[in-house]
Amino acid sequence: MARCGAGLCCCCCCGERESRTPEELTILGETHEEEDEILPRKDYESLDYDRCINDPYLEILESMDNKKAQRYEAVKWVLVFAIGVCTGLVGLFVDFFVRLFTQLKFQVVQSSVEECTEKGCLALSLLELLGFNLTFVFLASLLVLIQPVAAGSGIPEIKCYLNGVKVPGVVRLRTVVCKATGVLFSVAGGLFVGKEGPMIHSGAVVGAGLPQFQSISLRKIQFNFPYFRSDRDKRDFVSAGAAAGVAAAFGAPIGGTLFSLEEGSSFWNQGLTWKVLFCSMAATFTLNFFRSGIQFGSWGSFQLPGLLNFGEFKCSESDKKCHLWTAVDLGFFILMGIVGGLLGATFNCLNKRLAKYRMRNVHPKPKLVRVLESLLVSLTTTVMVFVASMVLGECRQISSSRHSGNDTLSLQDVSEDVNSSIKTFFCPNETYNDMATLFFNPQESAILQLFHQDGTFSPVTLSLFFLLYFLLSCWTYGISVPSGLFVPSLLCGAAFGRLVANLLKSYIGLDHIYSGTFALIGAAAFLGGVVRMTISLTVILIESTNEITYGLPIMITLMVAKWTGDFFNKGIYDIHVNLRGVPLLEWETEVEMDKLRASDIMEPNLTYVYPHTRIQSLVSILRTTVHHAFPVVTENRGNEREFMKGNQLISNNIKFKKSSILTRAGEQRKRSQSMKSYPSSELRNMCDEHIATEEPPEKEDLLQQMLERRYTPYPSLYPDQSPSEEWTMEERFRPLTFHGLILRSQLVTLLDRGVCYSESQSSASQPRLSHAEMSEDYPRYPDIHDLDLTLLNPRMIVDVTPYMNPSPYTVSPNTHVSQVFNLFRTMGLRHLPVVNAVGEVVGIITRHNLTHEFLQARLRQHYQTI
Repeated sequence: MARCGAGLCCCCCCGERESRTPEELTILGETHEEEDEILPRKDYESLDYDRCINDPYLEILESMDNKKAQRYEAVKWVLVFAIGVCTGLVGLFVDFFVRLFTQLKFQVVQSSVEECTEKGCLALSLLELLGFNLTFVFLASLLVLIQPVAAGSGIPEIKCYLNGVKVPGVVRLRTVVCKATGVLFSVAGGLFVGKEGPMIHSGAVVGAGLPQFQSISLRKIQFNFPYFRSDRDKRDFVSAGAAAGVAAAFGAPIGGTLFSLEEGSSFWNQGLTWKVLFCSMAATFTLNFFRSGIQFGSWGSFQLPGLLNFGEFKCSESDKKCHLWTAVDLGFFILMGIVGGLLGATFNCLNKRLAKYRMRNVHPKPKLVRVLESLLVSLTTTVMVFVASMVLGECRQISSSRHSGNDTLSLQDVSEDVNSSIKTFFCPNETYNDMATLFFNPQESAILQLFHQDGTFSPVTLSLFFLLYFLLSCWTYGISVPSGLFVPSLLCGAAFGRLVANLLKSYIGLDHIYSGTFALIGAAAFLGGVVRMTISLTVILIESTNEITYGLPIMITLMVAKWTGDFFNKGIYDIHVNLRGVPLLEWETEVEMDKLRASDIMEPNLTYVYPHTRIQSLVSILRTTVHHAFPVVTENRGNEREFMKGNQLISNNIKFKKSSILTRAGEQRKRSQSMKSYPSSELRNMCDEHIATEEPPEKEDLLQQMLERRYTPYPSLYPDQSPSEEWTMEERFRPLTFHGLILRSQLVTLLDRGVCYSESQSSASQPRLSHAEMSEDYPRYPDIHDLDLTLLNPRMIVDVTPYMNPSPYTVSPNTHVSQVFNLFRTMGLRHLPVVNAVGEVVGIITRHNLTHEFLQARLRQHYQTI
């Protein structure tokens, strides 16, 4: 851990400590010491992206022809377009009210400051500013109390969702309302937060909810739309919505598509790429159309592509020596990337310690304490901004001309928006306050000032501004308000880049450099050091600048910043995911994990059901376990013929097992029978020869005979008996033939709808449910404890075979962990049965068995046994 030195931060904060085994911690998610890592919690549910190809689903496939399939695909495209449009409208709503409230606040405070400058009543101006900011932040905190998952940027939660983890309430309608409304109050309240991150979360919620045509918050509004009611379809729409949020925030549809691919989705295909890009385009042009029309009155001009626009980078025509960047500048960009990575690692380190402190000392207390913390941060930020603007700012000269190398600002060549952002607090005529110009403006205007105004900020002002913004934004991210991190990081990095440009001009004499380029590279370096994004962030910045020549320096800077930051800790979003104890799966496992096999990490203690099971057994299993899937199995008995003559329930299970076992001899006989239908006499004669050489049916099934001989010593268990803790070890781990997987939600639905038959009847008399009826309650299936089962006879039998998944993904016990991990992650699985060579289910693998901490513990046990 010596690499954590260099004065950056303490070793326990910067570096990732060795993972603890579960035995070293008393409660998952709680640590003995401050430095200990938090282990993944088991109460997070996984999403099930695997398609259940059962009988109800096959009925849909059989009834679907090419025209229906095309209409189904067309509906998807329409919904994707609607998601993009709605996400753009959400961005319009946030931007409109942020501008409205911010302009109102600054107009009142600015006029008060100008009036109190002469009268000496600046304390009154400070109180007015505090009144606005504290009120807005208080409203934002109240909205988070209504829906706690609306706090923060939402990117870690969406990243977890697309990784396959179900975060409670993350895609609810109430969440997007609290998120969109709360973030406009947070930004208008003067906190060092941005609205771009919450836009990604808002778009994901729109993508999850719109195709469902229902909401738990609007129970009375129901539409009969039984399509896309699965985790698999929902994941695709959430991916599109998240990309649309990025596109609306930055005007970067391609960057949004790559963001959804790089940061979120674990499964991707070409069809999804097209839909996500189309959704991003719809969001960008919807927001652009309305913003351009509202602000400029020119409907259809498309002048404002996103909430954040970096403007046009262009040298002055009068300066022939100016270039946006040269090959010599790449060396400085690399150094800036290294410094940006170090600053980002420090930012993440400090924010991680703050987050741990909040988890221990703020979150366990009453919710009012979280509101008070938000108000404290707002109070501190407001006072420091006001004092810095009034005391630490320098008066800079305003001149009537502007060129690349001057230290003045032209009012003729800049837009009206930039002109109005100049603040003259305490400065005489023809001068302005550079610190107040940065602090007493919306963050987007401050970014434009740093990118496009040359030589207008002193090095002292830039240094103080960077330091204050760094510390306050680090303190702010994580409090109970909706807050983004993109814009504060960009603004902090832009100040760092402008400071570097000023120093190079003043002390090294590099007059040819373009300060706006260094500000952009500084913003990219710091943002890359904080979030550790590469491909998507490169494209987002290129699309925001509308300057393709910046592609190479931005890419190099982001890569260097990421490599430098990764040397010390993870990105800010990954840190917050780990602090929540979410069992997130990385892209791949470490090389040394291949020393483990599937049998080393699986859970061998199974709870299973039989193809035909009594209601009392199912209810007992569901009420005494929290498993979300159960293997469907049958036992192998030496005296099966005697059982088939007696108990009807056991007879049904044995018949199902015999019909499910595939043997080479039985398959050959089946094919020979089908070949006899051909008119060719040669084929008919060949079939007859094969049939003549076959052994009698009693002796042909060699596999069945082997199984019977092998299972004879094991005790028998009646299928109407539920698993018991009183079983012996031999009874608990008896060999069981695997036939499929049935979900907990499917069993509860069958019980809720009374799908069963009596022992005196045939299983064919059991009612059949359609696919729409099975998924009607998605995504909130009823709980077994809430069902009224008094009308059901506990001795009735449920045939689960039509509704189970008969062909789930399975692995051999000898499969290497890397293969298990890749299959589980790329296919978005929730349960992965482990089946041996003779069809016995020997264990099951879930997400928890593939987390880094669990694999590390198993690897240590492996070394100990060696």
